[in-house]
Amino acid sequence: MKQSGEVIKPGTAAASAIPIGLLGVPDVVAVPHSVAPTSRAVNRPSRVKDFISLTKPEVLFLVLVATGVGCVMASKSLNLLTLMHALIGTALVAGGTAALNHYIERASDSLMRRTARRPLPSGRLNPNEVLTFGIGLSLAGTVYLAFTLNLLTGLIGLAALLSYLLLYTPLKRRSRLCTLVGAFPGAAPVLMGWTAVQGDLGPEAWVLFAILFLWQFPHFLAIGWMYREDYTRAGMLMIPDVNEDSGRMTFSLIRRTAQALVVVSFLPTLMGMTSGVYLCSALLLGLGLLYVVNGATSDRSGVAAKHLLHATVIYLPLLFLFLVLCRTDVVAGWPL
Repeated sequence: MKQSGEVIKPGTAAASAIPIGLLGVPDVVAVPHSVAPTSRAVNRPSRVKDFISLTKPEVLFLVLVATGVGCVMASKSLNLLTLMHALIGTALVAGGTAALNHYIERASDSLMRRTARRPLPSGRLNPNEVLTFGIGLSLAGTVYLAFTLNLLTGLIGLAALLSYLLLYTPLKRRSRLCTLVGAFPGAAPVLMGWTAVQGDLGPEAWVLFAILFLWQFPHFLAIGWMYREDYTRAGMLMIPDVNEDSGRMTFSLIRRTAQALVVVSFLPTLMGMTSGVYLCSALLLGLGLLYVVNGATSDRSGVAAKHLLHATVIYLPLLFLFLVLCRTDVVAGWPL
């Protein structure tokens, strides 16, 4: 049994790569930022793979799920073309944002074990081409959303991009409030899906936003607790303080935000968006999540935080699935 407050160390069995969630954590050692690629020529498939990795595909998947949910929940009849435009445009903006984040944080990435082998700190790609790639995707996505859907959707995507890169990213070195700030652009995709269909933001859209907003806290704080020493090594001020041996403050915040998430997840039924079947499903999923949260709060170990991370990644897609399946009004053209 891990002792309370113990951090999972890369290179141990408990720290094997996490294949799901918002941060894949490879089992690696630190590599100086100045390391150059080997003399062996980097083949084209490897470069393509590196460019794809800049978009953070695991994160991108959850972003597109949220966008799709926003589209479906806003639709009276399913328009596959609108859905396709929303997914493509959002993918471009989110992928460009991720690539630019790699560019901005390339120096600090070289100091953290879990990021040292990314394309930039390892020297497999150079900063200028990553910068060009990120700007190109971001501009293409913003313009695509504005012209194929509507200006509001493009502006929300642009606002999310700018707030993530210009507020959240630098704030990680200045204030532990960075997680709160980052949760706003993190929840934007569901709004983009909604406005792609409706062209405006009604109360229902903000309920979906609140669900995604609150979900990020137990998810990110679990990651932060597991890798708090890595963040400290890179000079990042995350909410789990490396000097906070007990973890009481961190896990108290996890519990409170998880409880708020479960309560907010009932609102779609209370507002007439979904049926009682969804309410029962949300209750069962919420109880399951709170069970894992309470276990992690009692243990406060790295292993417990990893279990919580997995639980959050299971919880959100299932909640979204019941949302779209249990609408009170049938969506015309919806294949289910």
